[in-house]
Amino acid sequence: MTRDEWLEQRKGGIGGSDAAALVGLNEWATPYTVWADKTGRLSAKEDNEAMRQGRDLEQYVAERWMESTGKKCRRKAGILKNPDYPFALANIDRWVIGEKAGLECKTTSIMNLKKFKGGEFPENYYCQCVHYMAVTGAIRWYLAVLVLNQGFYTFVINRDEEEINALMNAERNFWEYVKTDTPPPVDGLNPTTGAINTIYSKQHEDGEIELLGKTNDINQYLAIKQQIKTLEIEKERIEQELKEKLKTYEKGYIGTYQITWKNQKRQTFQVKNFTKDFTEKYPDFSLEQYYKTTEFRKFEIKEIK
Repeated sequence: MTRDEWLEQRKGGIGGSDAAALVGLNEWATPYTVWADKTGRLSAKEDNEAMRQGRDLEQYVAERWMESTGKKCRRKAGILKNPDYPFALANIDRWVIGEKAGLECKTTSIMNLKKFKGGEFPENYYCQCVHYMAVTGAIRWYLAVLVLNQGFYTFVINRDEEEINALMNAERNFWEYVKTDTPPPVDGLNPTTGAINTIYSKQHEDGEIELLGKTNDINQYLAIKQQIKTLEIEKERIEQELKEKLKTYEKGYIGTYQITWKNQKRQTFQVKNFTKDFTEKYPDFSLEQYYKTTEFRKFEIKEIK
């Protein structure tokens, strides 16, 4: 199937890449963002260079894994399903020949290198492999990771029924939100904020509603804002004290801590000055095409006098 067809098919169930978000182990996605995606409230993520490289290098990673382990694997096309978990889908990278096992191929940036030192790997990779074992019935899942220009790592994840049951229960509970078109509870995380802002940024009405039962939430919100302001002032006071102790020194030490206060340079583009000089020199040339207009809804709470 085409990529667009594949993306549409993914909305019919929970995929391996969704699993970690549903149990709080994906910093880029949350249950709310997955729900918004599955219910068609968010547009598909635009293809980027990292995604392109991951697809293009998948075969290379599989070949490196076969070379490293002496095992063989093959493609298994299509989206797999399991009647025991009708809400779960699996679009696996490879199936290992002669074993009841699969292989997940990953390509990642050097910025993630520290996640693989000491025999460890990201938790979201683990959730994805557990999800695939649940759907396919595999007894183990292999993981091969290419850290670009730095290293190649292999891992083995054995089937754990307790882990599978826990993940499948979480997915089953989540899928009820999708089936009933009911948003899951919000969590205060940035991806959820982004999804809410995206969904409702252009769906606003001039009218007003009464937020029944939300007085305590509003009072708590305002109290927290005041606490944050107080803590910011206290944080600044401590920083002032440390700077006063450092005086002209760039570094200070106490116990296992190092405090630095160094001179740095930062260049900023002076848009107003440039615009003024440019328009004076080229009065017939408009800069409007170079300005980006962003529309958003400003949120604030204030007490009506």
